[in-house]
Amino acid sequence: MYYTKKLLLLGSGELGKEVIIEAQRLGVETIAVDRYEHAPAMQVAHRSYVIDMLDPKQLREIVEKEKPDLIVPEIEAIATSELIKLEEEGFHVIPTARAAKLTMDREGIRRLAAETLQLPTAKYRFADTYEEFEQAAKEIGFPCVIKPLMSSSGKGQSVCHTEEETEKCWKIAMEGGRVQNGRVIIEEFIRFDSEITLLTVRAVNGTMFCAPIGHIQKDGDYIESWQPHNMTEQQIQEAKKIAQSITDELGGYGIFGVELFLAEEKVYFSEVSPRPHDTGLVTLVTQNLSEFALHVRAILGYPIPEITLLFPGASRPIKAQEELNEYSLVGIEQALAVPNTQIRVFGKPVTKVGRRIGVTLSTSNTVEKAKENAKRALDSLILQNNT
Repeated sequence: MYYTKKLLLLGSGELGKEVIIEAQRLGVETIAVDRYEHAPAMQVAHRSYVIDMLDPKQLREIVEKEKPDLIVPEIEAIATSELIKLEEEGFHVIPTARAAKLTMDREGIRRLAAETLQLPTAKYRFADTYEEFEQAAKEIGFPCVIKPLMSSSGKGQSVCHTEEETEKCWKIAMEGGRVQNGRVIIEEFIRFDSEITLLTVRAVNGTMFCAPIGHIQKDGDYIESWQPHNMTEQQIQEAKKIAQSITDELGGYGIFGVELFLAEEKVYFSEVSPRPHDTGLVTLVTQNLSEFALHVRAILGYPIPEITLLFPGASRPIKAQEELNEYSLVGIEQALAVPNTQIRVFGKPVTKVGRRIGVTLSTSNTVEKAKENAKRALDSLILQNNT
């Protein structure tokens, strides 16, 4: 078989699945790795492995066995210190091992953005114990936002409205974080008008931006996204300035999901992921090149001549409401009867409460109509227990 390069994907969820598909379209040999069997990207990769990705020894064994041209993290929970060692030994980590380490937890990236780059952010404190957390929440003031330093898809996040809620919010953070008894960040609650993801691509021919993606989150996980989000020219320029500042500092090639808050004419930095972003699933139907195609092109060192928004569009994640070992989606025929609508079923082996198992994607001549269509399609779908 002829392959241009070999790509090792660390984390094999729904976003990684799309990355694998795009890589294979360009002749890349793909290996998917995750902590559980039959993860979505494993279903389309050439080979796969199940390991504890926080275990540096297991991670190194796979890398040394496969000798990939590209190591592509798709999640934060990876032994990033080992990635740094591997990079020093000549392996190519996307975008860089430093970027993977800095964005693995919220402390590194927040300190970089606020203290080194002087970007506008919410006020924040960190805490290792409940006593420190309680004191920090009082200093920041109520309401405040509580997040574990390392989590995925918003797990463990909450808004603490009063001092009486601190114990409950601490428990949510401890249960939702990737590391037991982990550190938390306490953030000022910014009363923003909207929040966006500005997908920023660093490629061989420069830095480019996708049209801004608006989204609504609940408990830290997105429940709706749309593109483009309406912004003033001043907001757009400020958002691009912030995104370029943070991505230039992180370096390397690839796509970055830069999350920002919009408040009147102000733009605040929130977070950055050095990989495709869940809210960017909408680009599968809105752009000439999806965020996944952009990521793969960039990391392979290929040029990106232009990023074109073809249609306004919207997405709605399909979420499970219960834990099921065998399940199916009922109503796909009705959902696909909605004009200009597509569905992606991720193929996750089991469901958990709140876990994304698919997404509806719609386009139209306006964002509002696309949002209506995506919701109509979502409302047609029912998760069925097959046991």
